[in-house]
Amino acid sequence: MGDSQNKGQRASRKMLLGIGLDSDGHKRITTGENFKLIGGTQETHEEMTEKTIKINEKLSRKGKSLDDVSREEFEDIAHSVGLISFKKKKETE
Repeated sequence: MGDSQNKGQRASRKMLLGIGLDSDGHKRITTGENFKLIGGTQETHEEMTEKTIKINEKLSRKGKSLDDVSREEFEDIAHSVGLISFKKKKETE
């Protein structure tokens, strides 16, 4: 009976989702252990991929995963690779 209760349930894991809203007619999808990147021109998709890799490298150097960092720590890491949070962007306008 215990198995039937656990079927269909997955452990909650955090992941990065990147969506490129510009397009050049090609469909691009890149996935990894903790990320999915969808869409964008070649340039946009490459930039999303590069920043995702850098975030994962920084997490790895700290011995952490997305599941282990606070929102503030993630935002600091994301900012260090060139991402700007929507909230911080609105504050500077």
